[in-house]
Amino acid sequence: MFSRSSGPGGQHVNKVSTAVTLRHIATGLSVTVSDSRSQAMNRETARQRLMGKIQEAAEVKKLGQLAEVSRERRRKAKRSRGTKAKLVESKRRRSETKKMRGKVG
Repeated sequence: MFSRSSGPGGQHVNKVSTAVTLRHIATGLSVTVSDSRSQAMNRETARQRLMGKIQEAAEVKKLGQLAEVSRERRRKAKRSRGTKAKLVESKRRRSETKKMRGKVG
């Protein structure tokens, strides 16, 4: 999609539509470029920037999936024997402390 660019240029800026807006429908990403006075150069720059954004979004998604897999693996991991023993011992101590709070006699 082309639109009018802003900036210096007087009447020329008001007459020509050199700004380019590209939208990637699948991801919803959009890029607007009005760096050059040439519509063709702006179009090529916009394509390159949009491709970069799409690749970056794909990498972020892939890293998120890898993080989710490792998080799930850690969540499913069993506790070691020593860790279980420490947990049971701390629960036993806590239980003894609470038993001591009861009425005397």
